[in-house]
Amino acid sequence: MNSGLALLLHSIRRVRTLVLVMAWILAGFQILLILAASVIQESNGFGQLAGLLPDFMRQMLGPSVIALLSFSGIVCLGYFHIAVIGALIGLTVVLATEPAGEIETQFMDLVMAHSMSRHWIITRTVLLILGCTAFVLGAMMLGTWFGLHWLAPKEAIQPTLRIARALICNLGVLLLCWGGVTLVMTSLARRRSVPGSAVGLLALASYLVDYLARVWKPARSVSWLSPFHYFNAVDFMTSGTLPPRDIWVLAGTAVCGCGLAYVLFARRDL
Repeated sequence: MNSGLALLLHSIRRVRTLVLVMAWILAGFQILLILAASVIQESNGFGQLAGLLPDFMRQMLGPSVIALLSFSGIVCLGYFHIAVIGALIGLTVVLATEPAGEIETQFMDLVMAHSMSRHWIITRTVLLILGCTAFVLGAMMLGTWFGLHWLAPKEAIQPTLRIARALICNLGVLLLCWGGVTLVMTSLARRRSVPGSAVGLLALASYLVDYLARVWKPARSVSWLSPFHYFNAVDFMTSGTLPPRDIWVLAGTAVCGCGLAYVLFARRDL
């Protein structure tokens, strides 16, 4: 137990700068979004923005465009913006490939010399993903709360706590899903770049498939394979309901990925 905790603390020290900077940037982005939404709200510009959208964008986005072009929609944009999602998935991949990096640098030889059970390598990584993900998402929530308290106009309709919790939950399980997928590949790899690049390409391909399925019906037959198919933050902004099935699919994939990583890593040759 002591060796596992020491390994976890060592990993936290190695990634602390990256995680802290990521948390500050995303929390600051939330504040900037609220500042922008406040300026638009005070100038009554949301109606004008809706009128500037071309027809094909209206058809592609559907009724969700009305929810997005509002004070609440702009405030919540950071929880489903593609740049934010990409950055967070990248952070998750970095954390999940920690065992492969230790094998590549031969640090794993030093770890195993302490007679540590192999399961602690994966357990440490799972705890690292959970802790760092929760910290960054918590920083985003704190930035949202601070920005709304400091900058939001009194007449603006602010997002409710239920909406914020649902968006954070949906984003969190999406990140854990990709963490589980990365762990499976990491459990078989000897170089950190192999699972990192593979998951990066897989995430890009799955996002494009899900995006294409929104406008091209034949692509819908395979879109269910994409984790992004179960990340419906934009639809949630319109309907106000988050399908439990989507959460369970993403969470189930994360759990299965972690479980398979334990099995594969225990049987591999280090």
